[in-house]
Amino acid sequence: MTIRVPLLEQRDASYDILINAGLVRQLDTILAEYCPAAAYAVISDSHVGKLYGEAIAKQVSDAGQRAELYTFPAGEWNKTRETWAALSDQMLAAQLGRDSAVIAVGGGVVNDVAGFVAATYLRGVPLVQVPTSLLAMIDSSIGGKTGVDVPAGKNLLGAFHQPRVVVADPDLLGSLTSVQLAAGLAEAVKHGVIADADYFAFLEGEYAAIFAKHAPALERLVRRSVEIKAAVVALDEREQGRRAILNFGHTIGHAIEATSKYEVLHGEAVAIGMVYEGRLAESIGIAAAGTVRRIAGVLERLHLPTERPEGSQVDDLVAAMRTDKKVRAGEIRLALPKAIGAAHGSDVEGWTVVVNEDAIRQVLVNT
Repeated sequence: MTIRVPLLEQRDASYDILINAGLVRQLDTILAEYCPAAAYAVISDSHVGKLYGEAIAKQVSDAGQRAELYTFPAGEWNKTRETWAALSDQMLAAQLGRDSAVIAVGGGVVNDVAGFVAATYLRGVPLVQVPTSLLAMIDSSIGGKTGVDVPAGKNLLGAFHQPRVVVADPDLLGSLTSVQLAAGLAEAVKHGVIADADYFAFLEGEYAAIFAKHAPALERLVRRSVEIKAAVVALDEREQGRRAILNFGHTIGHAIEATSKYEVLHGEAVAIGMVYEGRLAESIGIAAAGTVRRIAGVLERLHLPTERPEGSQVDDLVAAMRTDKKVRAGEIRLALPKAIGAAHGSDVEGWTVVVNEDAIRQVLVNT
């Protein structure tokens, strides 16, 4: 299956997302078609590098192309400027030129870091995304957002750099633990909330098949989430408007991630964020009554948390939210749902809502 991301702002940067079991075994052929290069820097982390990165680098080399594998320690806390610099320096030392390309092999952290390396190396080289987690497959590998975390906040340094192709092979999800699978499912729930009530109902009804990793259920999940995100990204490549709806759950979620020092997984934090932001939407009269009940219900079935961690402090969370990229003129803005399957907002009024800190504090306190 091929899903096209037809970018309106940069039509020549439009790209395909390929979804099919066994695609990774055809990667050398895919590279020749979508991203021919003199050499490839295969970037992965210390965990995925052993699982898939080494084999992919060997596969590309056996096909007659130069391929160098570069890895960095796994974990969100290693998504830093230092990691970006170390990878870039290793590529420079290997004398990889502007006719080279980067292949990102891994989850969301690898997608972001490797993408940022590709965006900045010699002022930009082509990028191929090979997501190996559900979170990466349906979210972070799509849309061209790249970057690193800094002490001031998450993803505050980065660049938009669209891939030449995304290779989504559901077979790679077989190595995921139930915790990692659940973390990716949070983004699927988000897609259902903001864009597709039928898809949300599918997640409600088929959670057992999804957790059992039944191929038809996983393939439907990956396909529909990719379709939803690709459609939004195609209309708003650089997050100037509607693309903001993809941030539902992320303003509070990123604050929970940062204040927990990334002990809470991204997907878990987004799950919690969706519940609190949904409560906020209901409390200020934006979301239909019962919206949060359904969101929390499906998240619990998917083994995801719905309440902020014990020990998290409201003041710390609000302070972290002030560094969110959607803040304008000092005002915290959130992307909120109107109902299951529909985001609040419009192209005329905007897709985020200014919410005062008192209302946010009240929701965070009254759990």
